[in-house]
Amino acid sequence: MEKQKLYELLQELHSELEQADAVDEKTGQLLESLKSDISKLVQEESSLEDGQEDLSQNLSQALSHFEEEHPRLSMTIQYVLDSLARMGF
Repeated sequence: MEKQKLYELLQELHSELEQADAVDEKTGQLLESLKSDISKLVQEESSLEDGQEDLSQNLSQALSHFEEEHPRLSMTIQYVLDSLARMGF
């Protein structure tokens, strides 16, 4: 059940990242990295464990970067990080 919830959160996060407005270079790089990591886990048949480390690291960086300017995105990122923690990652 927890895995299914995580996949749903990843899909939601991916959708929000796709809708992000014009951003500076650093933000753009973070967004692209997150989109790539999430696509690997959600759209491809790779296991969660295979991409979890990169995703967790990128999510943590993005969380601190987006907190002020993108509170909704930050909240979704935090939910994903919490889900990963509950799953033991």
